[in-house]
Amino acid sequence: MTLEGSQRVEQELAVTRIEQLCVEKGLRMTEQRRVIARVLSKSADHPDAEELYRRASALDPKISIATVYRTVKLFEDAGILERHDFRDGRSRYEEQPEAHHDHLIDVQTGTVIEFRNEEIEKLQRRIAEDLGFDLLDHRLELYGVPRKSR
Repeated sequence: MTLEGSQRVEQELAVTRIEQLCVEKGLRMTEQRRVIARVLSKSADHPDAEELYRRASALDPKISIATVYRTVKLFEDAGILERHDFRDGRSRYEEQPEAHHDHLIDVQTGTVIEFRNEEIEKLQRRIAEDLGFDLLDHRLELYGVPRKSR
């Protein structure tokens, strides 16, 4: 086996963070759940259930759309996935982030850009404090269109 081939096998056998979280939370990991977890872990975007189904069924044709919906709901309820509604009429998912970030959504393409801005974070904490609150959590979503080239 070539070095490239053995690295691919190692990557396929490596347990993803989502799979590890499932085990830690006591979820039974069926092979189909494992495939869905791996697809989610490899996703650089914020796929909806239909896109997850397309990706997962390419790896395991026996996976049904119903299995995908049940699995993302299970993962969401367990705090493994975060569900977003970016105003496009579909729930989109990402692995529960290790570090907080916000989102900028291109309303023309649906592209989601993750970002973190310490000035915004400080301002949100200050607003909460000014209003007499300790900030526990927040979610910031910005919607826009790309500027035209000048």
